[in-house]
Amino acid sequence: MLHDKINTFYTYLQSQQNAQKYLESCYQRMEMDNASVKSFENSNPFMHYLDHGLRFYENGKQLEPLLQPMLFFYGMVHLIKATLLTIRPNYPESTAILAHGVSTRKRKKRDYSFLGDEVKIQHNGLFSYFTTHLFAIQSQPFSKIKMNQLFALIPEMDPLLQFHTERKLTVIGEMGTTHVQFPIWILDRYHLTANAFINRVKPYLPGIIESHVREEHIHVHLETPLLPAGASPFFTGLGDRLIYFPADRRDFLPISEVMVHYLLLYNLSMLCRYEPEWWGDLLTAKPDGDFPFIRTFLEVTAEKIPILLGKCLLDNHVGASEQW
Repeated sequence: MLHDKINTFYTYLQSQQNAQKYLESCYQRMEMDNASVKSFENSNPFMHYLDHGLRFYENGKQLEPLLQPMLFFYGMVHLIKATLLTIRPNYPESTAILAHGVSTRKRKKRDYSFLGDEVKIQHNGLFSYFTTHLFAIQSQPFSKIKMNQLFALIPEMDPLLQFHTERKLTVIGEMGTTHVQFPIWILDRYHLTANAFINRVKPYLPGIIESHVREEHIHVHLETPLLPAGASPFFTGLGDRLIYFPADRRDFLPISEVMVHYLLLYNLSMLCRYEPEWWGDLLTAKPDGDFPFIRTFLEVTAEKIPILLGKCLLDNHVGASEQW
C-alpha cells in the first residue's frame, strides 16, 4: 500500500547520505549548477524538519486532545518546510516568509462557535509561500474563510457533517478512472446548465473525450486517468480510492487539502494557546456542537497530513510512479 511505502520512505530519508542523494536528484532535475554542494548544505536541515515533524505527530497522537492542535500544527509546519527544500533550495529566502501567513479575528466571549469562526489570509508568510510553490496557486481563491466551509472539503468529515446539515461532498469515481459521473441534481446546487457545469470543471480534468447526460448523471469520459493532485476541486480519502467533489457551489474551491488542514490547525492551535477557558470547557463540558467536529478532525489530520506531504516527497523521488 502507498501508506506503507510513504512511511518506509520517511525512514529511508533519516540518513544524511540518503537525504543528500535525494535532494541532489531533486536539484539536478531543476538543472542547478551546484546541485551537489547545495544538497549537502540542505541535507541536515531537511532531515531535522522531517524528524521533528514526524515526532510532533507521533507524540501528539499519544496525548490528550488538550495539546494536540499545537503539536499537529507545528508538526505540519516542519513537514511543509522539508517539502519546500526539495524545490526551493534557498528556502527561506527572507524573514518575511517565516510568519504563519494567516490571522484570526478577535474572539467573542459569548456565543462563540468554532464552526462559524474564520481565518484571514495574509499577503506574506508561510501559507502564501507554500501554496504558491507546492501547489502553483498564484492568487488565493479567498481572502478569508469559515471553519465549517473548510471542514466541508475533507472527505473523512462528510459523514459527520451529514448529521449536522447535509451532504457536502459527492463521489464521482475512483482514483485512476477515465470515466467520472456527477449527479444531475448538482446542477441545481451550482445554478448551471450541464454544458456550463462541464466548462466549470474542465480545467481540472485531464482532457475530455466526450460528455453526456444519462440516467440522472452527467457522464464525462477522459483522455487519461484522473489522479487528483495539487490544487483542484477534487479530494480523496485515506481509507478508500474514491474521488470526492463539492456538492455545493459555495464549496467549489480549487485548492489542496493540505491548505485546508493548515488553516484549521492554525486556528485550533490559537484557541489552544490563547483561549484556555473556552478550549478547556469544550474538552470537558462539551457544551456546544463544535466538539465532535474538532475531535474527529484531530483524529483525521493526525493520520492524513503526514501521508499527503509524504506523497509530495515520494513524487519527487526518481522513479516514483505508484499512485493512490
